[in-house]
Parts: sequence; C-alpha cells; structure tokens
Amino acid sequence: MGDGEAVKSDYQQRRWHNVRKVLERSGPFCHPDFEPSAEILDFIMNSCKVLVVGAGGLGCELLKDLALMGFKKIHIIDMDTIELSNLNRQFLFRKNDIGLSKAKCAVEFVNKRVPGCEAVAHHCSIQDMDEGFYRQFHIVVCGLDSIVARRWLNGMLMSLLQYNDDRSLDQSSVIPLVDGGTEGFKGNARVILPGMSACIECTLDLYPPQKTFPLCTIANTPRLPEHCVEYVKVLQWGKENPWGSSTILDSDDPQHVAWVYEKAQERAMKYGITSVTYRLTQGVLKNIIPAVASTNAAIAAACATEVFKLASSCCINMNNYMVLNMSDGLYTYTFNAERRQDCVACSNTTRTMEIDCNATLQAIYDKLCEDRGYLMKSPGITTVINGRNKTLYMSSIKSIEEKTRDNLKKKITELGLYNGAEILVADITTPNTLTVKLKFSDVDVDMKG
Repeated sequence: MGDGEAVKSDYQQRRWHNVRKVLERSGPFCHPDFEPSAEILDFIMNSCKVLVVGAGGLGCELLKDLALMGFKKIHIIDMDTIELSNLNRQFLFRKNDIGLSKAKCAVEFVNKRVPGCEAVAHHCSIQDMDEGFYRQFHIVVCGLDSIVARRWLNGMLMSLLQYNDDRSLDQSSVIPLVDGGTEGFKGNARVILPGMSACIECTLDLYPPQKTFPLCTIANTPRLPEHCVEYVKVLQWGKENPWGSSTILDSDDPQHVAWVYEKAQERAMKYGITSVTYRLTQGVLKNIIPAVASTNAAIAAACATEVFKLASSCCINMNNYMVLNMSDGLYTYTFNAERRQDCVACSNTTRTMEIDCNATLQAIYDKLCEDRGYLMKSPGITTVINGRNKTLYMSSIKSIEEKTRDNLKKKITELGLYNGAEILVADITTPNTLTVKLKFSDVDVDMKG
C-alpha cells in the first residue's frame, strides 16, 4: 500500500470512528430491538436506499446531510428548475445553473463533493413515478412546499401496504416517511409509519388555511398589490382565456406568471396601487412565504437524524411530530399526533358520508372540497349502476365537465344514488380512488330505491 492509499485508509477509519461508536455498542437510549453490529454502517453506506422528495431549500440541506452521514444510495426527485431567487439559500446551486434542473444540479454537486456518494436525480413530478419506483426505497424523506404533493405521496405509501390473512399489517411493507416543512422562522419535522402512526391526512387540521381575499374586495375596492394579482388569477384569467378556455393557470409556467404580472400591473395603475412586482406575483400565485436558511438547516438536521435512526435502529424515533419556532427566541416541543379512526388514507375502511336524501350532487361535491376530512381540490365523482361505471361529474377534462355539469343541479336520487350506495372519488390529492358510502341522514337502514 502506497503512502497516498495509507493516508486515505486512515482518513476513512477516522471519519466513521464516532459513528461506529454509536452503531457498534449498546446504550441507555437504544431502541429495544437494536443489536450492535459492524454491519449496520455497511448497510447504511451500501444498501439502504433513501428517496429525497424536493430539491429546494430543505431538499438541498437534506441531500447534503444524508450524504455526509454515509448514505450513498440516495435518489432525489424534483420537477423545478433553478431561478436566481433560489441562490440565497439553496446552496448546491450556482449562477451558471439558472434554468437547469434542480435535482440534476444538486446530485452533480453532492456526488462531486462527497466521495463515494451515488445520488441519482429524477427531473419530473412525483406523480410521474409508479408504485414500482416508490417500492424500491427503505425510507422516504421529503422537503416539499405543497400540501397537495404531501397528500399524494402519503397516499402512495399507504397504497403499498400489504395485509396478512387476519387483516393485520405486514410490517415488511411499511416504508417510513420523514416529513419536514418550514415557514419563515417556523418549522416542523415528523415521522410517519404508514398504517401504524398518524399520517398526513390524519392531521390536515395542523396545516394553516391558505390566505384568501374577499371576492368583493378584489373585484370592486382593491387596496393592496396582492388584490390586483388575485383579481387576475381568480377572475380575469377565466374571462380572457389567454391560452384557450381549457388551459388552467399554472403558477410554475413563466409565461403564465408573466401574463398575470402584466395584467396585475395594469389594474394596479388604474387604482393608484404601487409595488406590483414579478416576485410578488409569484408569491401570491404559489402562496410563497419567505424562506430562512437557518430554519431549513435546523429542520433538515432533525429529519436526517430521524432517517439515520430508522435505518440503524440505534435510537428510538421521534414520537412523532416536532415543532420549531424561532420567531421570538428559540422554542421547540414534540407531541404524539394520533391517528384518525375515519382517516381517508390510513383507516383501511370505507368512508361514510352522511347526506340528506334530497340533496343535490353539488352538495356532495362541496362536502368533498370543504369538509376537513376530505379537503379535495377538484374531485371527479363516478359510481357503478347495474354493473356499469357512470361518471357523475368530472371537472379535470373539459369535454366531460361540459357533459356532466348539469348533474350538479340534480338530486342524488335522480342520478341513481340510494342510501348505502357507493361513489368513487378521484382527486389530485391522492393517487388512489376513494370509495365513499352514502348514508341518508333521515334513513336508519340501507335500502335501495
């Protein structure tokens, strides 16, 4: 062995010396099932596959932390490209990377800087990947800024669960989800064991409602630059149809954002309002909250630590929701979020919706969108009548929406739905079709007709 190889070998031994102390001996804080072994580090470095979802401010921190911890088999998925405003906190990117894929640039940087790291990039949306892709990972950790994306990912991991003949959960099918989120000087980290602990859907009440403005204000008496942007987004886009009547406003499309920005400026000038900027327009369209680098670093560190504990069983995992608040000093606490027995994602039972027998289909649609147990965005509703699928309403496809729009005004009994009937609901918040059983509020027993 030459001098150079000897120095390299000595460095590798010293680099993992403290980690080996944790993994190769027991202690008072170890998990009850922990068995100290030299093979654990080998598993982490050469076998454990981790998926990082999101390559933004939190995702960059997560990828860096996991790579430096020894994880080599890391995949990262993100559909976004790099913008100038990202560079102040997404430290894996440089000015020359503007316009390029976040996932690919992050992977290229980390693989180059961390010897032995074999990170893989996927420049696409999470919905583009099928069950087989997600099933290959031991742990999923996400740093997303979208509740819809979180809910979809949560639903995907729930769909991978398998059950034994006695309906007990096959724990070998559980893929843990470590979720982190930041909002200015506030953040949270949580550990979700699908089918065992509270999931994203169980705790939707913990997410603050998105900021909205009264329609009468934005239409008649705008006072803020945000009112002008919201007017264009809610009213003017649908009236002018700049890219055709079937095109939905995409806050990630630069052309769409530029059009909204231009129209919002025109409206602002009309009412003597200033400070409508491109960045403000993006912020209103995407509900962007200013990011703080130190918050990202702290939450990513907590998430990466939980990933390490899950992969090694060296310590008991967080149970199960940690909140960090640095707005006024430093405050943190952890609590056990409990599962909802009627959760649409993890209860493993058919959901029941109580509805008046004289209600219209619009009432069901509104419940699916507004009830805290569903909070769907644009649900498509179908049912099975006499063995045949029947589409009752679907807004995502223009031609079908036009044909089924009148159904919203009809009573559900006119559409062939009865007490105990089941409707099938599809939405962008979940990869799976949800079965909902109707229960008429004035009928005690199930009866057809």
